[in-house]
Amino acid sequence: MIQMPPPGGIFLCNRGVMTLAATRLIALHKNKGMTVAACLKNRTDYIENPDKTEQGQYVSSYACSTLTADEEFMLTKRQYDLVNGRRQKSDVIAYQIRQSFRPGEITAEEANKVGYELAMRFTKGKHAFVVATHTDRQHIHNHVIFNSTALDGTKKFRDFFFSALAVQRLSDLICLEHQLSVIEKKPYRERQKRVLYPPKESSRDRLCGIIDTILAEKPGDYEAFLQKLEQQGYEVKRGKYTAVKGKGQKRFIRFRTLGTGYGEDEIKAVLEGKAKHQPYQKKPPKEQPFQLLVDIQGKMAEGKSVGYKKWATKFNLKEMSKTLLFLQEQKISSADELRERAAAATERYHVMGDSIKAAEARLTEIAVLKTHIINYAKTREVYAAYRKAGYSKAFLEAHREEITLHKAAKAAFDEAEMQKLPKVKELDAEFAELLTKKKAAYPDYRKARNEMQGLVRAQKNVERFFAEEKPAQENEQAR
Repeated sequence: MIQMPPPGGIFLCNRGVMTLAATRLIALHKNKGMTVAACLKNRTDYIENPDKTEQGQYVSSYACSTLTADEEFMLTKRQYDLVNGRRQKSDVIAYQIRQSFRPGEITAEEANKVGYELAMRFTKGKHAFVVATHTDRQHIHNHVIFNSTALDGTKKFRDFFFSALAVQRLSDLICLEHQLSVIEKKPYRERQKRVLYPPKESSRDRLCGIIDTILAEKPGDYEAFLQKLEQQGYEVKRGKYTAVKGKGQKRFIRFRTLGTGYGEDEIKAVLEGKAKHQPYQKKPPKEQPFQLLVDIQGKMAEGKSVGYKKWATKFNLKEMSKTLLFLQEQKISSADELRERAAAATERYHVMGDSIKAAEARLTEIAVLKTHIINYAKTREVYAAYRKAGYSKAFLEAHREEITLHKAAKAAFDEAEMQKLPKVKELDAEFAELLTKKKAAYPDYRKARNEMQGLVRAQKNVERFFAEEKPAQENEQAR
């Protein structure tokens, strides 16, 4: 088995460039006619298949054993039922992340470490998981199965709307952090064509526009203003707070929620001539950052047409112009300065990231330790009775869950070589302090990440641009 580092550890690939070909998040459902335990065993047995993992050499896990992962998943689910007093409504028993790599660009050991880091950062150390790296295909790929139930047995993983996209972006971010290449966006001509519709106007935007029109007509008073709104098809609710509802709307909209210049007092001030009304202005769409340049030489070697080369050349010039504007804004005047700034930003980002990861690792440790301490205290009397009964099999079957929890807690204490258990109140205080510091550090962390990404992207574009220009200059000199 592969020995994994503590939560939050970072692995660097030794083979240079690695490209993630695909990353998917899949919900694993309970099969009809099978128990949850049987389904979990089937799924974990498949990914840990010795024929696919070099006899289990490339299998790793977190907060569980690779041999008994399915049983430990079930134990956490039973704990969830006890804590919440109910069973989960959903038939999702676990989640699987599939992560594929291009052939020949990464070793199985490195791939397993990258998969482990991806799982740790995506679950934030709150869910037990198994990482199995398969080598039976031409391309090396990871199968990650993590428990849908959190380690503390109180919550379930919430499969949010863009969770699959979040996994993909996290994979790309990990590659970028390690100075590895990421999946390039397909050029426009290679994308699936679709009809583009104009952005839909919201009911609030429409209401603001109508208010602007009515105020421009200068009604005599507030009541006349409301009557004009009713003439436009709005239902008006008069009272402490004025609210209106248009055709097809389910809920009323209060004026005070529309933003600056649209509250009752502000509208009345305009009608009385005490203030001027500023019409609603929709915020312009956020300008997209410059993209990575297309590797024209590489694409042409793959057999792309002359038409594609023409398009890619225009695309690169456009994105390079954006890159130069970015460099001007950053007051960077040379390639050496850009390289130094990118290296410094990357180092700063890693330092801040390591600090946050260390805090997250400790938060996970505290949560797991607290759970074990509580479980140990709750099951102490049952285990003492089990010992007095001479470790009776009948007693074990009657109290299997309590005894298993007690053994797991004792094993965790022994592994940590704890002579004295900390108090739960002390752990809660440390947890709250760490959580506060972590939340306070996140704004600077995101700022450092954006700065690093922009500089690294600009550096790659500059290097690629001059790499493309050099052959062209050599051809001109040869003529």
